[in-house]
Amino acid sequence: MSSRLRSHVLAVPFVLAGLLGAAAPAAEAAQHTGPSRCGGRGVDPAAVIRYESDVVIKASLSTVWKLQTDVDRWPSWQPPVTSAVRLDPGPLRRGSQFRWTTPVPATPTTPATTLAITSTVRELRSHHCVLWSGPAVGEGLRIDEGVHLWTFRKVPGGVRVHTEETWTGAQVEADVPTATAALGAGLEAWLRDLRAAAEGAPATRP
Repeated sequence: MSSRLRSHVLAVPFVLAGLLGAAAPAAEAAQHTGPSRCGGRGVDPAAVIRYESDVVIKASLSTVWKLQTDVDRWPSWQPPVTSAVRLDPGPLRRGSQFRWTTPVPATPTTPATTLAITSTVRELRSHHCVLWSGPAVGEGLRIDEGVHLWTFRKVPGGVRVHTEETWTGAQVEADVPTATAALGAGLEAWLRDLRAAAEGAPATRP
């Protein structure tokens, strides 16, 4: 993979912060078995770029769910997300769309730019799961489709959050190991930010 593509891939909002070395504890991740689904649907089974992880958050299910589905407020607790706008009114639901952005720093061969991601909710089960997908486009980088699944389950002491994502597209598939590592770093960062926000927030009741 060229230095330009590697720099852009690592700047995708899913991957902007964190390293794989800061992953969720293996003991937590190991408790998830089998493919995850939301309304019978999951991530792209044919994608060669994929990653999944778990974390237990010491907060109420309602608190975690509200943070994750209140898209407009993502920038308030996720530093990599610089803007997030719902494209339709009302609660997040199947068919909802939202657009979010993140700055991409300059590299020796490309100028600084902004990556825009347009996501469509494919499935949603309130307080249980949400699945969205869509392209991510910036100068020098295109991910044709990212498919992102989240599931939420009450466990003793909190909520187990499981996330999976796949990427497809010629640019990212040109170097699968690098793209997979980038995707994984971003998902781990998202889980850390979600946990920090939820554990620091007042409890939210249904």
